[in-house]
Amino acid sequence: MKICILSGNPKNDGLCQAVIDATKLGATEGGAEVDEIRLCDFKLIRCQVCGDGWGPCRDENYCTYGNDGFDEIKYRIQSSDAIILVSPVYWGETSEALKSFIDRLRRCEFNGKEILRDKQVLLIASAGGTGNGLLSCFEQMDRFCRHTGAIIFDYIGVNRWNSDYKHLAAKTAAYAMASGRKNGETV
Repeated sequence: MKICILSGNPKNDGLCQAVIDATKLGATEGGAEVDEIRLCDFKLIRCQVCGDGWGPCRDENYCTYGNDGFDEIKYRIQSSDAIILVSPVYWGETSEALKSFIDRLRRCEFNGKEILRDKQVLLIASAGGTGNGLLSCFEQMDRFCRHTGAIIFDYIGVNRWNSDYKHLAAKTAAYAMASGRKNGETV
């Protein structure tokens, strides 16, 4: 099994990276090959809303501006069996890097193509500060998954007060995905 970790984390350390490292460890221990994509390492542009609001993304399932790394990332996600979406929480939303990317990808998935449809997706949000933005961040990630036909495996919200046991939860969830567990299976 191949698991893609799609990271909206702009930092190489801290709370969000610690939970990413825990998921990588769990997925690897579960036997998966892990492909971590750090969106902030790319110079991705925001959606340009081509033409009348729908460019070739809608009908032909590609982005006109794919030469910024978007097509490479899309291919890496498509070639994975499961996805882990991870983002720090900024103002109750995903990071700008993840938000921009999923906005573009959602348009390319408009006609239900095979990039995310029926793939298991583990959603992880890491809130600093007050930790109050987790729910609205998850709502944004949830909408993206429902629009693209992805199957939500679980939601894991991490903050400064629960990181000790949520890192373990993230590791265990990644292990379960790598081992082939599906959403809805009774354990």
